[in-house]
Amino acid sequence: MEHLKYIIGRLLYGVLVLVIVSIFISSLIYLGQVDPSRLTFGQRADIETVESKRAELGLNKPLKVQLWEYLVDLSPLQLLADDRRDNVSYSYVALVNFGKKDFIVKKPYLRKSFQTGRNVSSMLAEAIPLTIYLALSAFIIALILGVLFGLCSALNYNSILDKTILAFTAFGYSLPSYVIAMAFALLFAWFLGPFTGLNLHGSIYEIDELGNDVVRWKNLLLPALSLGVRPLSVITQITRSAILDIINAPYVRTAKAKGLAYAQILRKHVLANAKNVIGTASLGWLASLLTGAFFVETVFNYKGLGSLTVNALLSYDLPLILGCILCASMLVITINIITDLFYKLTDPRI
Repeated sequence: MEHLKYIIGRLLYGVLVLVIVSIFISSLIYLGQVDPSRLTFGQRADIETVESKRAELGLNKPLKVQLWEYLVDLSPLQLLADDRRDNVSYSYVALVNFGKKDFIVKKPYLRKSFQTGRNVSSMLAEAIPLTIYLALSAFIIALILGVLFGLCSALNYNSILDKTILAFTAFGYSLPSYVIAMAFALLFAWFLGPFTGLNLHGSIYEIDELGNDVVRWKNLLLPALSLGVRPLSVITQITRSAILDIINAPYVRTAKAKGLAYAQILRKHVLANAKNVIGTASLGWLASLLTGAFFVETVFNYKGLGSLTVNALLSYDLPLILGCILCASMLVITINIITDLFYKLTDPRI
């Protein structure tokens, strides 16, 4: 019962944060001074054409009206007037009728892209899985290698191996992900491309010379390695610090005095008590990987959420920008809730 109350509380907190983020981000974007209709036709378009496009996109309304209508479209619950039933672009289910208005339930409507005319939700549905593949791959690489390097560093404290690992992690954390991405692209795809067979650019799903859809998983390798270097460095240092603290704990010295095997001490006492610190820090980095893939995706022309967001910003595609940012925010909030639940379930003291 206690766990259920905690889970419900965290979920409600996540919903509240998402609502606040939605209001703040949409207000900030709609207050921008860029005119998407002018970007569509260029600077030489005549005033009548631009104004017609502004009316079509609803940009001729007051800012507070535009903002309110967007938030209403986002809401899963809505009062829909009878005269608007035939004008909405989304499906809904009417629950209760209040005279000339229906109380309806629907999916959050993210509208259509200004540039492509496609539903933003369908564009996000294509991009998000690619970013999740990338973030999870980078996370798995960083977690496995980070725990391994941290363990080796702690067990060989103050040795040449320990100092080498610390120097590597300090250097890896200091470099931005896009710099690492460019370095990896030049080294492994450009100079060593004939030997590695890796592409300088490309996404998982591509079209071959015959126009057929093909899956190229090798295009995931370099972006995942580039994105995983910084969390790998952090997880290595956190693992090293946690293990060094636990190795010097009284119960570990007692286990050594009892004559337990060194491997058993590491598995049952050291790693078992370090898992909470390592797990919490690692899951926190997973949220950063989901949103930090933007520049890495741009370097490798990887068609995920990051690349979609950058292109939307360049064209000031309002619905697409808002959809991408809100989706990224929702991913971060979800990962943070999962991290809290993980820490709660693995450490009964909390």
